[in-house]
Amino acid sequence: MLIPRIMPCLLLNRGAMVKTRRFGKQTYLGDPVNVINLFNQFEVDEIALLDIGATASGNGPDFDLIATLAEECWVPLAYGGGITNLQQVERIIRSGVEKVVLGSVLSGDLSLLSAAAREFGAQAVVGSLDAKRSLFGGYDTKVRNGKHALKITPQERARQLTEAGAGEILLQSIDRDGEMCGYDLDLIRQVTAATSLPVIACGGAGKRLDLSDPIKQAGASAAAAGSLFVYSGTERGVLINFPPREFLENMLARSTP
Repeated sequence: MLIPRIMPCLLLNRGAMVKTRRFGKQTYLGDPVNVINLFNQFEVDEIALLDIGATASGNGPDFDLIATLAEECWVPLAYGGGITNLQQVERIIRSGVEKVVLGSVLSGDLSLLSAAAREFGAQAVVGSLDAKRSLFGGYDTKVRNGKHALKITPQERARQLTEAGAGEILLQSIDRDGEMCGYDLDLIRQVTAATSLPVIACGGAGKRLDLSDPIKQAGASAAAAGSLFVYSGTERGVLINFPPREFLENMLARSTP
């Protein structure tokens, strides 16, 4: 049965797999090759891999590590982090990565996204959209690991990414990241209403049944999660896990056409 994608969103920092809370405090999870191989065994739909250390340090992508992980990964892999030019995009895709995720590099303008979409096809380019609730209501769009505000709403950013040529949008709620308290459905609805692109919703999943909410209730095309798939319950003992295919099919059956 064809169902919406359910995917792990994994974070790298200095060559190690980590998990954050609200884009801040980090927990070490283990060697990334081992983590990728465990998700291979679960036959996940796709993996989003974001190197938050590459973004913060400005050192750029770790091409050797990316190539190693792409070789190990049996499922489609999307990579983001530290990308600043088209040559890096090409090198990453040629290493075996199916998609690049572009976020902070688009702070000033979206020309790299447009160029990458022209060169490699829109299906290979994901626009990253990180959002945080503002003090006065509504949401702010953030970049650079949530530290810099673009001073536009997520809806406006979604429209910009759409017009620039992205193939889909990875929407992350900074407030819900690692909190395991459920997705921010209001945020997801606002973004899905503003774009015709597929939206991958990420941030907040605390139990497996949460995974259907962005799709069934908020118009997302896919649901991603981090903590849910790397911890054992809210006690946060590290345990790589993923729901059985039969569970996902039963949960999502009514959300498919």
